[in-house]
Amino acid sequence: MARVETSSSRPYHIVIFGASGFTGQFVVEEVARTVSEGPNGNLKWAVAGRSKQKLEKVLEQAAEVLGKPELRTEVDVIVADVGEPDTLAAMCKQAVIVLNCVGPYRFFGEPVVQACVENGAHHMDISGEPQFLEGMQLNYSSQAAEKGVFVIGSCGFDSIPADMGIIFTRDQFKGTLTAVESFLTISSGSEDGCLHEGTWQSAIYGLADRPKLKGLRRKFNHQPLPVVGSKLKHRGALTFSNEIQQYTVPFIGSDPAVVKRTQRFLTEEHQATPVQYGAYAGIGGMGNVIKLMFAGMMFFFLVKFSCGRNLLIKHPEFFSFGFFTKGGPSRKQMEASSFQISFYGEGYTEDQDPSQGKPNAKIRTLVRGPEVGYVATPIAMVQAALTILNEPAAMPRKGGVYTPGAAFARSTLIDRLNKHGIHFSVI
Repeated sequence: MARVETSSSRPYHIVIFGASGFTGQFVVEEVARTVSEGPNGNLKWAVAGRSKQKLEKVLEQAAEVLGKPELRTEVDVIVADVGEPDTLAAMCKQAVIVLNCVGPYRFFGEPVVQACVENGAHHMDISGEPQFLEGMQLNYSSQAAEKGVFVIGSCGFDSIPADMGIIFTRDQFKGTLTAVESFLTISSGSEDGCLHEGTWQSAIYGLADRPKLKGLRRKFNHQPLPVVGSKLKHRGALTFSNEIQQYTVPFIGSDPAVVKRTQRFLTEEHQATPVQYGAYAGIGGMGNVIKLMFAGMMFFFLVKFSCGRNLLIKHPEFFSFGFFTKGGPSRKQMEASSFQISFYGEGYTEDQDPSQGKPNAKIRTLVRGPEVGYVATPIAMVQAALTILNEPAAMPRKGGVYTPGAAFARSTLIDRLNKHGIHFSVI
């Protein structure tokens, strides 16, 4: 593996922006952990955000958790604020890659993307907000391409496991893969897992702005992707899945939108066969179904009105039955939690013509890993950043705004994730 290098004009390989936020603090710990590994020993990094005091506190906390007292003095602190473009520009000029952890991205993301593109730093985020992700593609892709800058969104749990999971399934399939359904299950062990309210807020604004997303997509003038093989039938709002033996609902995160963008890129750039995709989440038995139906009806009703949205934002625990909280999960809850995504694919064997007859082969793959929000997400983000630094030849030939699957399809990102606790396998 090539050792990463900074140019003389860029003192840091990685700058974590929003390092003192709830997710940012865990990204800091993951970078610190990774730097101590052999090949990454010369990686230079810094933390950035609005408050010098809070950033120093995060480094202190990471030093304590990891038993690395040197973090307090060896990691530089950069003061930068989304509302002050000059500070963002100064930060971006010092970084090869900015890991942007400041959400909701629909409110705070664009100034950082703009500063990165204008000042020649690659940008990665962990957004699960299709409106932000696709808006950045529409507004910045050609400018980023001219500058040779990669802007890669959704590099956390939304959507590296799903997007790279489809790439993995395609690569393992002997023939032409045409359709995949995925089923996410989350285990919280004995500790009852939860997520921080920031994710809840992103979901609220995302659903409220759905009509705007349709308008945004029309601006791309995309032609529908060709359907190869049987057309994938989408399941209803609530169905019992024989595959995972529990009730499922359509996955409401950004995975389906991200995967579709990846498939479009691979079809247009590499003449690959587009894979149809349906994403579902397991919710367990009938007790959970009743709870979810009640919470869902309230959520979809309240999200339509500004006073309703304010109520949802003010009382995340009440309206989500404790699944989203203002404090986020404890470390004990994180340790007990894990995820699994089962992929069920179908297609044609190498000797079969995909334009003739029904698919004649199936494949099942699995991606599993630790707690989704604050363990798996930092792992995915940091390994994706190291892939950019170490494997420039495996990246697309020009800069631009990409999904993880489009950016990393030809890289060793899946191998890197396998070595760091997010496992891809064929069943």
